Amino acid sequence: MKKYDVLIVGAGPAGIFTAIELLRNGYDKSICIVEKGQPVERRACPKTRGGECRNCKPYCHITTGFSGAGAFSDGKLSLSHEVGGELPQLIGSELAQNLIDYTDKIYLEFGADEHIEGVGNEQKVREIRKKAIKAGLKLVDCPIRHLGTEKAQELYLAIEKYLLANGVEILFGMQCDNIILEGDECKGIYIESAKGGDRQEIFAEKTIIATGRRGADWLEKICAEHNIAHAPGVVDIGVRVEVRNEIMEEINDVLYESKLIGYPEPFKNKVRIFCQNPGGFVSQENYDHDLAVVNGHSYKEMKSENTNLAILCSHSFTEPFKQPIEYAQKVGELTNMLGAGKILVQRYGDILSGKRTWQKELGFSNVKPTLKDAVAGDITAAMPYRAMLNIINFIQAVDKVVPGFAGYETLLYSPELKFYSNKIKMDENLNTSIKGLHCLGDSSGWTRGLMMASVMGVYMARNILK
Repeated sequence: MKKYDVLIVGAGPAGIFTAIELLRNGYDKSICIVEKGQPVERRACPKTRGGECRNCKPYCHITTGFSGAGAFSDGKLSLSHEVGGELPQLIGSELAQNLIDYTDKIYLEFGADEHIEGVGNEQKVREIRKKAIKAGLKLVDCPIRHLGTEKAQELYLAIEKYLLANGVEILFGMQCDNIILEGDECKGIYIESAKGGDRQEIFAEKTIIATGRRGADWLEKICAEHNIAHAPGVVDIGVRVEVRNEIMEEINDVLYESKLIGYPEPFKNKVRIFCQNPGGFVSQENYDHDLAVVNGHSYKEMKSENTNLAILCSHSFTEPFKQPIEYAQKVGELTNMLGAGKILVQRYGDILSGKRTWQKELGFSNVKPTLKDAVAGDITAAMPYRAMLNIINFIQAVDKVVPGFAGYETLLYSPELKFYSNKIKMDENLNTSIKGLHCLGDSSGWTRGLMMASVMGVYMARNILK
């Protein structure tokens, strides 16, 4: 029988930084991380060689493995507590910002670029904000430390080696099947090979679930099965937009990431820009049940002629509906069906004209798709009316801040979905309703993105050390 003092499910930023902070404070008890995927050095997407998604089994190497989706994303660290989820509501804004500053220094120690995007140029920022206000949008100031997709992998490899060298046991290729309960107390987890196999038991004093967006739907099912206090949260459904760099030139130079938020008529749902990638590349990620979703990457060295960003529409559901993650998945499945399993892409002007986009039309457009195997079609045939209208009206508002953003040839890729809607109820010490069980990161519903998930890990470690 294996037993540890601290058992972490998921080697994403939240789980990793829990372990880092424990080690930095001299924690000499046993720590184990269970990770479904592979070490950083063994994570490789075959699409980079063949140009087409192979729908890898039993999991997608972009979303699964040490460092989670972070190692293969654009690797942006948002350095403001106003960005990255609702954790500040749980622990307080001042503490959240202090933890961001502290965690940022750890990233620097492991090789993060010292340059910070989005600082300086106050006068130009004021001018952009003025345009945003006139357009009915809010500009959120947020300094960005850009790791870059390839540099993020190097950084997380250094962290992986640090954890292993300091006695952290990492069980790669193993997935958590369920938790072990005795009464109302969590005693550990059941694990099995990601490829299937015999079930094993692992026991622990403290069990920490940090499965990221990739494991949000699994955690939602675990909560329902064991009556772990939780509530349906907000689900984000949207598109990834791609335009020429020339259109975004001022925003890219001054802000790097245009964190604009709006509440467009007639529904007034929250719509926001997320994960902007200057000179970046649109990418595909695969989730369970062969669900293909779109994302974006930005490298330090390799650049494209385009900028891509997500436009996400937030949906809050009321009684009796309690399955927002499944709802978003159904939207994605329907879109995949129209694209024969591929990501759909459509020109903005074609949407307004009420016509589908044809593949040959993309060939003579100014904006060349960086996701080469995306299928031209009609995303409006799958996107819910409410979300689609919100996105269209938001794009028109952004066009007043960034002229040309709502151009005919602007590309919209679908589906862009964020799976973190299930919110685990916890106290300020990150205790769930089950003794000995804690939930961190994006799967907990409290964070969104690399930095805030990392911060939550640091905060978890400090609570363990009390």
